[in-house]
Amino acid sequence: MYIAIEGVIGVGKTTLARLLQPVFNAELLLEVFEENPFLSDFYGDRKRFAFQTQIFFLLSRYQQQYKVVPQALSRGDLIADYTFEKDALFARLNLEGDELATYTLVHQALAERIPTPDLIVYLKVETDLALQRIAMRDRSYERLIERSYIDELNQAYEAFFQDHKACPVLTIDTNSLNYVTQRDHLEHVTLRIRAALGIPPFQPELPLSGGPSL
Repeated sequence: MYIAIEGVIGVGKTTLARLLQPVFNAELLLEVFEENPFLSDFYGDRKRFAFQTQIFFLLSRYQQQYKVVPQALSRGDLIADYTFEKDALFARLNLEGDELATYTLVHQALAERIPTPDLIVYLKVETDLALQRIAMRDRSYERLIERSYIDELNQAYEAFFQDHKACPVLTIDTNSLNYVTQRDHLEHVTLRIRAALGIPPFQPELPLSGGPSL
């Protein structure tokens, strides 16, 4: 079983992946984004540093997914906090002209070698709430992120998963969820994933208690 978690920056992908790992007794694959030397410059000047940033991410994600995913699945289940597909989504937002055409050719060639998840869990969140979560974790290279970029990215994710056919997608609205402090919120997400994959035990969904969002 291969589950991948997706959504806009700040939605809580890595947090949920870590929480689900013991629930499903799965291996964990986390995106390595801190190693991208262009990322901080990109948030300061998107147009100038977009191509370098995207190509570095593309090759880094390919190397990680091509090696790790098949090995992990040969041993058991796997939960990842990103998909290889997401790279092209970001590229279409940040690149244009010859740069986008060049990127697309490389991405298409590499994507053929990457295993497809059994389920993508798409986490939705309002733009302002995503910005709050980004500010709370206070990563230095994210301090220059503009609201307009997160909003554009949110819209791109929504359009992408409205017509996604490569594998099943489970959409979860996280605006009122806090699966870190609210156990029933995590159980709610877990039950929905089990139902989407046809994994027992099947139980009726629990009523969610109140609490601040992530």
